[in-house]
Amino acid sequence: MNDELLDHARRLAQTLSPGDLEETLSRITAAAVEVLPDVTMASITIRHRDNRLETFSPTHDVLCEVDAKQYDLQQGPCYETATDEAYVVSSDLEADPRWPDYTRVALDAGIRAQAGIALFDAPRFQGALDLYSHHVGAFDDLGPLGALFSHQAAVAISYAQEISDLRQAVATRQRIGTAVGVVMERYDLSEERAFAFLARLSQDRNVKLREIANEFTATTDAPDSEGRR
Repeated sequence: MNDELLDHARRLAQTLSPGDLEETLSRITAAAVEVLPDVTMASITIRHRDNRLETFSPTHDVLCEVDAKQYDLQQGPCYETATDEAYVVSSDLEADPRWPDYTRVALDAGIRAQAGIALFDAPRFQGALDLYSHHVGAFDDLGPLGALFSHQAAVAISYAQEISDLRQAVATRQRIGTAVGVVMERYDLSEERAFAFLARLSQDRNVKLREIANEFTATTDAPDSEGRR
């Protein structure tokens, strides 16, 4: 199984779509069901900077409701891993006293065992991989395999996020450059003075420069040189 997991991890890394974070998350949950033993379903929980929890890339629709219940009740491996713990396993939910309210929800959905593995902790959000099984006794031996898989997944997510951020930065720079060109032509200014004009509007309005640039590139009804419509 270790050789199989390593091979899948290599193939996962090779087939990721650079910059497409959402597709990367979907590939990770699909791979978890395919590779990790006894995993019936999987999802990823993202904890945003405002502490809001959100489910991404569930392999089955029922997980949207199951995950949401964990968030609402503040119970379960999914919730604990996304908010505090690095690794939470329950191989027999029915016999586990830790989450009485959530356990009833899980059993009604056919879930008999569950695990949560922290994937990453970034400045803007953190995430956890949620694993579900219909089989009692699942995840007893998940440790090394889960750790290896989560490491590979975390690397993939980090790479996708970096590429996404880079593309956004490049797009913003291009948009600002276009706005500078519009200002140069409209007000017969040099490039330096056109950029200073945009920067002054940004400062005066307390609005990010890219948003000011969007105004000039998205409409011909742009502010005049005094910032008026």
